[in-house]
Amino acid sequence: MTERIIKAMSNRYATMLAHPTGRLLLARDPYDVDVREIIEEAGRWGVDLEINASPFRLDLDWRHCKYAKEKNVRVSINPDAHSLEGFSDYIYGVNTARKGWLERKDVANTMSKEEIEKYLAEKRFSKTAKIV
Repeated sequence: MTERIIKAMSNRYATMLAHPTGRLLLARDPYDVDVREIIEEAGRWGVDLEINASPFRLDLDWRHCKYAKEKNVRVSINPDAHSLEGFSDYIYGVNTARKGWLERKDVANTMSKEEIEKYLAEKRFSKTAKIV
């Protein structure tokens, strides 16, 4: 599964990997993946990782956030809201990021609208492997 995810991240259209381990807390174990290798390859390919803030996922786990930061991999905190009520779940993602030592500069969706538009435009279609 690790190799499949890495292959997907190498696609020039890939900008973010959501649900990095696919886990559902108390319902489904994470995929059998090497999360550190996925983080390294995300850095190599310029792919952001999602912190899914749903209290049923909390995926990316906080224990991997610090390693993502070390590898200059940005994350995006997303509530995985399936209704308006679920939107407030973003706070669980913020807490996950804080627990994992992430700062504002490490989180893509702390940027202004103009900054995020520029950031995504620079990522789009310019996919080349980076030296890490």
